[in-house]
Amino acid sequence: MAGFDLSEEYQDLSDSVREFADEVVAPVSTKHDEEHSFPYEVVKQMGEMGLFGLPFPEEFGGMGGDYFALSLALEQLGRVDQSVAITLEAGVSLGAMPVYRFGTQAQKEEWLPQLASGQALAGFGLTEPEAGSDAGGTKTHARLEDGAAGKYWVVNGNKEFITNSGTDISRLVTVTAVTGEQRRKDGVTKKEISTILVPTSTPGFRAEKAYNKVGWNASDTHPLTLADVRVPEENLLGERGRGYANFLSILDEGRIAISALATGAAQGCVDLSVKYAKERSAFGHHIGKYQAIQFKIARMQARAHTARLAYYDAAARMLAGKPFKTEAAIAKMVAGEAAMDNARDATQVFGGYGFINEFTVARHYRDSKILEVGEGTTEVQLMLIARELGL
Repeated sequence: MAGFDLSEEYQDLSDSVREFADEVVAPVSTKHDEEHSFPYEVVKQMGEMGLFGLPFPEEFGGMGGDYFALSLALEQLGRVDQSVAITLEAGVSLGAMPVYRFGTQAQKEEWLPQLASGQALAGFGLTEPEAGSDAGGTKTHARLEDGAAGKYWVVNGNKEFITNSGTDISRLVTVTAVTGEQRRKDGVTKKEISTILVPTSTPGFRAEKAYNKVGWNASDTHPLTLADVRVPEENLLGERGRGYANFLSILDEGRIAISALATGAAQGCVDLSVKYAKERSAFGHHIGKYQAIQFKIARMQARAHTARLAYYDAAARMLAGKPFKTEAAIAKMVAGEAAMDNARDATQVFGGYGFINEFTVARHYRDSKILEVGEGTTEVQLMLIARELGL
């Protein structure tokens, strides 16, 4: 990545996903958006391409790639359909990655081959009705009880806005739950938060009615109810009491991935606007001949370029084993704002057509707002950046 130039291997991957996005994803995007239907046929093909296994070792059914490879794929998908892109992003970085990072060998062998193949999806059960940005406010509880075959976690609680949790191929949700109390060195007690693997087939686990969202209509998102859900003690993921800290590290990585998706959305708006400006005529000229349109689109390109450099930098630091929390926060904020600003400007370039849902810029306008909210709001990113500055 020296000089931010892609190696041949990375470039080939990016080109192949771009072709897939244009030829397979784009033609069915409007249909799935209008119907609020999950694109099973697209997900199946992404699985066959190996996209869900990009950052995982071959021993677990992965492609032996890395997080940057995943990010490049997300950027290309995000250009044409954010719902498809977030299905991949959440399935890998939020669904499968916790198992890979913190799971036992047995947990990895059981779950990763399914998830890396795209034949199964996993969710990331962190957010609750009163615990979003303040994830420490988790109220879901899990207690250990004796059973006939050993000890079981009994989980009770509710989760909100959980992606990939209610599809026909959803098989697992990793949930945060309070498993006790911890006493800090200063004598103050705090919640002990752990993470527990909950198969979606477990009695008491229920994905409630899907949300009627503003955007990402082809993405699967549900509130979850966990009512006396019983799973074996060995379903604890990682060290007991480290669940919150582990999920925060997963979110740091996920911000790079979501930044790539947002960069793709920003670039998609540029590409669509350039094409339209060369075709649409007004007052005797293509509107791209007018400086007002030229400058608007030029600013859009500058935003997309800046967002790309930001996530490239964060990814390079991560792959080099260097601290990247702040850079990931910057990338997430810059890319999310670029996507939203470019969607607004693209809608303006398209005029009345930009307000018609069958046009992709209208979908980007509806889809992009969540990029300033999900996986850490813009305000959370600013808080993290300010903290790094010692403020």
